[in-house]
Parts: sequence; structure tokens; C-alpha cells
Amino acid sequence: MARIKLRGMTWGHRRAIDPLLATKALFEQQHPEIEIEWASRPLSGFEFTPVPDLAKEYDLIVLDHPFCGEIVATGCLLPVDDIIAAAGGDRYVGPSLASYTYAGACWSVPIDAAAQVAVSRPDLLQALDAMPPIDWRELIALGEKASRKGLQLATGLKGVHSLMTFFTLCANLGQPCSTDPERPLVDRDTARQVLDHIRALLAYCPKEALDWNSIALHDVMVARDDLVTCPAVYCYATYAESDQRKPLRFHDLPGPNGPGGSTIGGTGLGLSAYRGSDEATQAYARFAASPEVQRLFAAHHGQPARLEAWTDPAIDTRFGRCYAETRKTMDGCWIRPRFPGYLRFQAEGGDLIEQHLRGQMDEATLLDRLQRAFEASGKR
Repeated sequence: MARIKLRGMTWGHRRAIDPLLATKALFEQQHPEIEIEWASRPLSGFEFTPVPDLAKEYDLIVLDHPFCGEIVATGCLLPVDDIIAAAGGDRYVGPSLASYTYAGACWSVPIDAAAQVAVSRPDLLQALDAMPPIDWRELIALGEKASRKGLQLATGLKGVHSLMTFFTLCANLGQPCSTDPERPLVDRDTARQVLDHIRALLAYCPKEALDWNSIALHDVMVARDDLVTCPAVYCYATYAESDQRKPLRFHDLPGPNGPGGSTIGGTGLGLSAYRGSDEATQAYARFAASPEVQRLFAAHHGQPARLEAWTDPAIDTRFGRCYAETRKTMDGCWIRPRFPGYLRFQAEGGDLIEQHLRGQMDEATLLDRLQRAFEASGKR
């Protein structure tokens, strides 16, 4: 009998691809009739490539939850509610499962959990005789102390990452951005306060911060010896592993109001409805959803979504206690909009905020253009 060949797509980082490749042989051993081939794309492709396009070429798609509106509108993926139920229901950290539940069904199996949290270089904090900041006031005070020693704070605000930080701080201040394009995007006073906070942070960061996405931010904090802490970046726990030049440490979001309101990220596993391999893809989804395989993901640089892995002491130790130290943030996350057309706003909104932070657009113009772009995204 000919083997069923499944094609899968993820994004190009060891956190994403290594666990899938490492567990491939185990799945194929358990299912000798199925073979999987994994491919990867850059982070920018993960953030914006339409899932309906991917579903025409790939059976298994690792994706972000804001695509749910397009998924429902096009019918490009299979619902996975039965798979989630068989795996024990909502045994996931924070609103990981809720983020993929839209229009009455769940559209992806959570396999990776992340949110914007703080990350630091423990050696540089020690050199400053400082602790990780617990709120924005302490963050700015640390920036002042670091600058006197020739050190800096860090952030990654390239394009969409500017918007994610904006989202996080709005939610942290108790005024989250709208998820409905027929309502105003954001309270203007809150938006101005958030932009003040971001500009205050940037005053203590290198100018290159506006060129960094989340991966680049982690890379430079490991490579350079002048970046003390970043308050809000999508966590890549693998940078806390012992094989890093200078292992990083992760902490709860030091928002103006503490750890609440961070913008959830992570990934889910979607199953193409276009490719005709339903039984095989569902078998793989059940495999990836199991607590045992989620633990194996962590053994190969992955960042699991299941609570059994997040609360496993050995896994937490491997990642420098990342999971214990960021759990409050994960549990208090905010979910981005998911309506069809939102991804257009995510791209445009991030570019607009970046332009403002570069001094290319005044604040009033930024807020007007953000609102117009948000309204327009719901009409496309």
C-alpha cells in the first residue's frame, strides 16, 4: 500500500521547526502508513501569508490566531473540536485555546504558547545591582541607572511589533483596543498615554530597536553586552537554554499596571480542508496535542502550549524558569481581533506606529490614520 504523504508548513526558527522534525520519526513509527515532510518560512511569512493560500499546498499549517476570520470565511481548515475534546479539553496555558475558538468552533490545535513578556540579561542586571522591573516606573528608573553605566534597555518595534506593544499597553491600562471594526479602535487618551510610555522606553534604547522584530531582539541581547532588559517581546524560551552564549531570563510583563493585558501569540496547528487527507491530518493533530508529545517538543527547543508541560519542573528548569516566571502574564492575556480583513490592519497599523516612533508622523495624524485603517479593514 502506498504511504500517505503529508506536507506541513511552519516558520523558520528552532523553536518552531526543531520539535516537528524531532518527533517526525515517532509519529511515522506509530503511523507507518503516513509520511510527513515539513517546510518553513520566515517570521514575516508566518505573520502575513494568507492561510487559505497555504491550505491549497499544505496539509498541516502552523498559524497565528488572527487568521481565524479568514479561515471561517473561506472554509479552508477543518474544525478540531473533537481532537481538543479527546486530548482533555482546555488543558492549555492562558487563553491559548480560546484564541483559536471563533464563530462557534475551534480552528487549530494549540501547540505553542507565547505572549509579550519581559526578557533580561541576568549578568547585566547583577552588574547594576538591580532586579527585573515589576512595572513601567521601575523600568524607566532602570533605564536611567543603566545609562549612567554605559548600558541600555532594549525593545523590538519593527512594523507589526510596534502594534503588538501598543496593543499590550492599552490592554494593560484597562482600555484594550477594539476587536470590532465598527467600533472605535482605541480610547484616544489611553493611546496618547501608551505612546508616551513607548517613547520613554525608546529614549533608553539603541536606535536600531526600530529595526528589530522579536527574533532579532533575542539574538542581539544574547550577542551584545550592553542590553539589560526588554519589557515586552514575544517570548522565545529557547534563548534561556544553556547552549546560548549568554542565556536570557524571562519575567512577567512590567506594565504600568503590572503583568495583565499582554497580547497573546503562540501558534496552532491547522488542518487543510482542501487537500483530502482528513484522516491522516487528524491523526497527526491528535499526536501533537498529546501531553507526551508536548513534553517532547520542549526537549527539542519547543515552547509547548499544554499546562502539563508548562507546569513540569524539569521543563521549567531547562528554560531558566521561564514558564513559572511568566505564568501570570500568560493567564492575563488579551486576544487580538480575528475578523476577516484584520490582517491588513495589522500590517498597516504596525507600519504607521513605527513611522511615528521614527519621528516621521505626528501623534494626532497617527491616531487618525490608525482609526481609518481599522475601519477600512472591516470593509474589505
